[in-house]
Amino acid sequence: MLQKFLKEVITIVVGKQAEGIVELLISEKYVNEFLIAKKMDLTINQTRNILYKISDYGLVSSTRKKDKKKGWYTYSWKIEILKSLLFLRNDLIKKISQINNQINSRETKQFYVCERCNIEISEENAMLCDFTCKECGDIFIIKNNEKFLKDIRRNLSRLNRELGFVDEEIEKQRIKMDKKKMRELKKQEKIKSAARKKAAAIRKAAKSKSKTSFPLVRQKPNESKISMLPSQSSVKTKSSKKTKSVAKVKKPVKKKLIKKKVVKKKVSKKSVAKKIIKKKFVSRNKISTSSAKSAERGVASLSVVRRSVVERKKKGKK
Repeated sequence: MLQKFLKEVITIVVGKQAEGIVELLISEKYVNEFLIAKKMDLTINQTRNILYKISDYGLVSSTRKKDKKKGWYTYSWKIEILKSLLFLRNDLIKKISQINNQINSRETKQFYVCERCNIEISEENAMLCDFTCKECGDIFIIKNNEKFLKDIRRNLSRLNRELGFVDEEIEKQRIKMDKKKMRELKKQEKIKSAARKKAAAIRKAAKSKSKTSFPLVRQKPNESKISMLPSQSSVKTKSSKKTKSVAKVKKPVKKKLIKKKVVKKKVSKKSVAKKIIKKKFVSRNKISTSSAKSAERGVASLSVVRRSVVERKKKGKK
């Protein structure tokens, strides 16, 4: 039943000559286009034209692979069953709507026929022609629509039945698609759960290693020599580094404090008196040097003033 529906789809899209392609493309795996051409006794260009026409409606999917030796791409094709069934369903709905319109028009309107020419005309057109045929000149006769309506209604019931079968097939295909999606989701969940378990095992192993690396027994202060395990002696922990750095910082501070205390103790009254005398002597020397510099500056300024006065007098005489 499914193949029949798919063949109908391809006859609508391409034509009756391409019906055989359905049997090749109905498989779940993709089929190589060269194999399709070989089995259908067609050239590769003819098969590609058929496949491209079907793919324009989105009823076929394809994958491509590059040939390493020759360098061109080879395509593999597969028919999309659910999309093709939906396409057929829409086509059947259009046909049913057209037949319903015809039945309504036949039941409500009158049609006229020329028996010699076998031409059918509506009542409006017959009135324009004065109920006479333009080709032969015979008079139009009212057509009996009962036989025509029977044929149309029979065709309509057939199409409705076919539409019901198509709907059943669509439901089956949707159920299959849902099952396939569920399987894929379950596979992905299994892969994710396995990855999580591996990550948890790695974390546990890392934690256990970190716990075993630290010494469990503390050293007593009175014991001078304690036998250390090779693993404990080789590992340099952060706590040991911190204690070393603290010890290095504290030792020079203690030495400086001790030196300052010793200096304070050794300083005598004679040394203090000598320092005071030195300070007074230095201050006197500084004052004398500053006064000498100011005197030199004053002499230099007087000499400049004298020169300017002499130059002015010379200019006045001239």
